Amino acid sequence: MTKFRTDEVQIDLVPATREQEPILSNLLQLYMHDFSEMIPLHVDGDGRFHYPDLDLYWSESGRFPFLAAVDGTWAGFALVRQQTPAVGGEAHWDMAEFFVLRGYRRHGAGTRFAHLAFERFPGRLQIRVMESNSAACQFWQQAIESFTGESQLPARRLVNGAAWYVFRFES
Repeated sequence: MTKFRTDEVQIDLVPATREQEPILSNLLQLYMHDFSEMIPLHVDGDGRFHYPDLDLYWSESGRFPFLAAVDGTWAGFALVRQQTPAVGGEAHWDMAEFFVLRGYRRHGAGTRFAHLAFERFPGRLQIRVMESNSAACQFWQQAIESFTGESQLPARRLVNGAAWYVFRFES
């Protein structure tokens, strides 16, 4: 893929329909392949990664699947869910998964996809990133800062022995 400028292409984040679940499932294969460098993910007997929660995005309320496109070509996805803490705390939107195909990275498409997602879900938003995924940490810090106009420093959390950064902000 050649370089492009985001002001010269149409960038969209569209709600994924049930009929588009196979497209999202295929993109999830690439996403999980990328993650297999950082965490122990293995393919099933059919040679595919398994993402057990995908079906929930069409069967549970509070879950929202999106496909991202550049000039009408699929370029990634976002899975957003609403979370309400069981005890205390404030309800918030959680960016459960976010992916941009490698050919569209570092050209501004991912930032535009993220901003489109932020605009769709006003209120408190949370983004969790594995500490070992330094490129994603940089991406989210820049994307959030360019959206809010404020510097964003994530909180560091240990979850099941793994270090994560958690960004929280108002969208």
